[in-house]
Amino acid sequence: MQRMQIWPERFRKFFLNNKFVVFLLVLLLIGLNVLVFARIPFIFIPLSVLLHTVALPVILSGVAYYLLNPLVDRLERKSKVKRAYGIVILYLLIIGVITVILLTVIPIIKGQLMDLIDNFPRYSAQIQEEISDLTGSRLFDQLQQSMGADVSSLTTRVSEWLTTFLRNALTGVGSLVGTLTEIILGIVTTPFILFYMLRDGKRFPDYILHMVPTALKPQTRMVMSEMNQQISSYIRGQIIVSCCIGALLYIGYLIIGLKYSLVLAIVAACTAVVPYLGPAIAITPALVVALVTSPFMLLKMIMVWTAVQLIEGKFISPQIMGKTLKIHPITIIFVIVFAGKMFGVVGIILAVPGYAVLKVVVTHIFQWFRFRSGLYDSSQDGKEQP
Repeated sequence: MQRMQIWPERFRKFFLNNKFVVFLLVLLLIGLNVLVFARIPFIFIPLSVLLHTVALPVILSGVAYYLLNPLVDRLERKSKVKRAYGIVILYLLIIGVITVILLTVIPIIKGQLMDLIDNFPRYSAQIQEEISDLTGSRLFDQLQQSMGADVSSLTTRVSEWLTTFLRNALTGVGSLVGTLTEIILGIVTTPFILFYMLRDGKRFPDYILHMVPTALKPQTRMVMSEMNQQISSYIRGQIIVSCCIGALLYIGYLIIGLKYSLVLAIVAACTAVVPYLGPAIAITPALVVALVTSPFMLLKMIMVWTAVQLIEGKFISPQIMGKTLKIHPITIIFVIVFAGKMFGVVGIILAVPGYAVLKVVVTHIFQWFRFRSGLYDSSQDGKEQP
């Protein structure tokens, strides 16, 4: 009888209290789950279709919710107006602002875009001529011989890549109609989803907590609060920073006299929602326009861009964004690249807030496991077996 009691004690001592063995068991369970789900992918097809259908309106409504919810709260608190009426008033104000933008700003943007499209063949020919002059110079020949590069083969590869790209683009024109239909439906349904999110958003955490065990409710409430704080601070801060970048670039482009200043500033503001990679994408059209204008304009454009990036990095972002996300810049770059490779443009946009939410959940799960398991108790270090 005593031997039968010794074996469970030894099993617990040598296996359950061994961190490496527990880690291997956790990996084994994760691997078994992945294997099982990989064998039955057809079960997730309806779920995939559902997520694909509701993803766009839900994302748009979520972004608008974090932007407008503080205004609705303040309107409800200050003016004692019922929340539903406050939302309707806010909708009317937004419709008025959009109408003013459509009547004033859109014609300017349309004129600059049409001018850019009309002049694009001339810009392309001018860039090709400058490249041809550069490749035909004696300095370039000497540089090519010293580096051992074959420009003709490089040009052939580039032309083949462009041909393949255009062929794929023409092939994808058929699916463009379906994509536009989904976008239009998402935009149309967003105001209705947003209305109910603004009206009943505060009840959502309590609704989730009803399904959580009583012992886990405090921890779950803390996790949801941190997730909400991370998402709200990122969305509001990033949009404010993007608008500031667009405004500063527009002012700078107007000062130096760069063509299509409003369109280029709007492109920069839209791409600035992606940290680190967005500015690199936005500077490309501005470089092309400045290059075909004059070398001096190119120099002035680079000076304006550098000044705006310094102001954004040293003053705007630290004041607005702060250190709320607490994510290292290298980690942000890796997350954006990985999400873009996996999920495309949507993944690039949602990479940072998604990682911030995942980090909160994983951190709390690890803290719960660390507290409940006792495997990380420093008082047991001398008792554990290798």
